Amino acid sequence: QLQLVESGGGLVQPGGSLRLSCSTSGFTLRYYAISWFRQAPGKEREGVSCISASVSGGNTDYTDSVKGRFTISRDNAKNTVYLQMNSLKPDDTGIYYCAAPLLGYCSGYAMEKYNYWGQGTQVTVSS
Repeated sequence: QLQLVESGGGLVQPGGSLRLSCSTSGFTLRYYAISWFRQAPGKEREGVSCISASVSGGNTDYTDSVKGRFTISRDNAKNTVYLQMNSLKPDDTGIYYCAAPLLGYCSGYAMEKYNYWGQGTQVTVSS
């Protein structure tokens, strides 16, 4: 059974860093794209970043608000996708989810395209 499990969230001061991990099982990660979403309190879930399948070039995409601060990467041998988050701001606070569209390429962040979701990990940026 396909599963996604996020970890690495926590409390960090503004300007700090965190690395989130999305551990996957039940499918061959290198053939599929993975995206990160986040949901802030009282707001809709939004797409943050996506990485295409290694066989599709491993291309990456970022929403404008995180460009230059966040980096998505994948380690297919460990069945894990990472989101390195630097220069964190209070607006980055929220629950972060990884999700799989079961496609090899990034095709946007419309939630109906995503078949599988993790349970989420809380990120809080506060002094």
